[in-house]
Amino acid sequence: MSTERVNPPDLSPPTGFSHAVVATGSRVVFLAGQTALDADGKVTGDSLPEQFERALTNLLAALTAAGGTPADLARVTVYATDVAAYRAQAAELGRIWRQSAGRNYPAMAVVEVVRLWDERAMVELDGFAVLP
Repeated sequence: MSTERVNPPDLSPPTGFSHAVVATGSRVVFLAGQTALDADGKVTGDSLPEQFERALTNLLAALTAAGGTPADLARVTVYATDVAAYRAQAAELGRIWRQSAGRNYPAMAVVEVVRLWDERAMVELDGFAVLP
């Protein structure tokens, strides 16, 4: 697989995402929304960073099980129940992302939602990857 991150100079400089990702490969993996659920189906973590880290870990575990790596991610959508809190903690969330997934950022969006499936969940991540 090859990916090209495209960040046009006439757009605002991206921080923690790419404006576009051009991916070529032979397999597309669609990743279901992941929250901070543990193996028993219970939401873990009382803070947004704790839940974000677990949700990202879960997303990457599904990707790994499908044969991919974080560099294969082409698109991720983050659903947050409080975008203001997400923005306020963006530096910490970015550190968690870089530690777990590196700096090959996919195209991303953050969307505020009223609530998620699990009432305790503050954040959910889904996406897709293109594998060789």
